[in-house]
Amino acid sequence: MIKPIVVSLALAFSPLALSPAAAQTGAAASADQSSTGQALIFPRDLASHLNDPALRILDIRSPEEYAAGHVPGAVNTPYGAFRGPADNAGALRSEAELSALFSKAGISKDSYVVVTYAGANPTDFGAAARVYWTLKAGGLTQLSILDGGLQAWQAQGHALSKDTPAITPTQFNYTYRQDMVASTQEVASYIQSGQPPVLLDARPTPFFQGEQRVDAAARYGTLPGARELDFNTFFNSDKPTLKDKNEIVKLVKAQGLDNKPTISFCNTGHWASTNWFVLSEIAGNPNVRLYPESVVEWSRSDLPMDNQPSRFKALKLDTLRAVN
Repeated sequence: MIKPIVVSLALAFSPLALSPAAAQTGAAASADQSSTGQALIFPRDLASHLNDPALRILDIRSPEEYAAGHVPGAVNTPYGAFRGPADNAGALRSEAELSALFSKAGISKDSYVVVTYAGANPTDFGAAARVYWTLKAGGLTQLSILDGGLQAWQAQGHALSKDTPAITPTQFNYTYRQDMVASTQEVASYIQSGQPPVLLDARPTPFFQGEQRVDAAARYGTLPGARELDFNTFFNSDKPTLKDKNEIVKLVKAQGLDNKPTISFCNTGHWASTNWFVLSEIAGNPNVRLYPESVVEWSRSDLPMDNQPSRFKALKLDTLRAVN
């Protein structure tokens, strides 16, 4: 009789105890999260706990989108506040900037933070995953992403609010967890050692194969020895939501990534945040790090790249990019 009592007490004291229906659908808890939340939370469960005092909802859309309607009680912290400059969007924000951002949003170390986003497509999810990663890298442990974002929230009949909540600022001192961050220098050292962790490229195949690049990248190609795992792999084909937990776990195990040390990267640490989220928070691999600056920063150095086209082919590709 002891085990059932312990479980019921854990749920009773949880600000967001999920319903049995939610648990059965596969919303996944992180390996090191507390019982107060799961990595993905369904709209119906969030709706039933909007008045919980520990809850802080972050809406990462633009101020204009936020003003048009948001989850009641949500605070607007636009995605751009978590990103670097236009020429290096993956660059980390300073600890001072994030301390001020979280303090203004009323976040404390004891807060349960739910990230909401538009929910329009798989790329949109990457924004929520990058914010979630930033929160966790700052020491927060009670975190969730609203499954399906605002699109799912509205589709299930939940009301939007245009009210801006009154927030009491906190004194949040943000410090990056270095075990979650991989720098260019560290990745280069791993590669030079001849025994790097898995370098996982989250970009679609044309990027990986050196046939496409973003404007901010100086070269085509991928990191030496990298493996490809397109972030789209983890999404349902008929809607912009992640696949069921069991299916994701099978996919991750089939790739041999359920327990291997892994560094996730892409162009600017956006798509890579989705792969980090899936491997770490859903599949439970505790040894996954994000390389935030990714290929954009790597390509600007003199470090080697795989799948880098010849100079002639690169010029041809650049010409096609300019025309299109």
